[in-house]
Amino acid sequence: MLLNGTGDVIDDYEYPATTEELIDDHGDRTLELPNGSETVGDVLARLESETFETAEDARFAVYSAVSDKAVGRVGYSDRDPTPVGSPYSPDAVSF
Repeated sequence: MLLNGTGDVIDDYEYPATTEELIDDHGDRTLELPNGSETVGDVLARLESETFETAEDARFAVYSAVSDKAVGRVGYSDRDPTPVGSPYSPDAVSF
């Protein structure tokens, strides 16, 4: 995910700050994601209203609220076996 300078803006913002304040001041900033882009306003609008005490809190909120456009392959994991019944399971092969 490319924050396109948004991380610096978040770091320089005066805290505490509310979700609404960040949306009003920086909601039009674009985040470049692997499968498209979203604005900070769209991302933060998915969250309930809260007050961020630090820049780190606000940054984590943005990271946690991006859509599946930030995921390379939805449902993919190269670390765990696919759970039984998962829609991402490979087709069974008969020998």
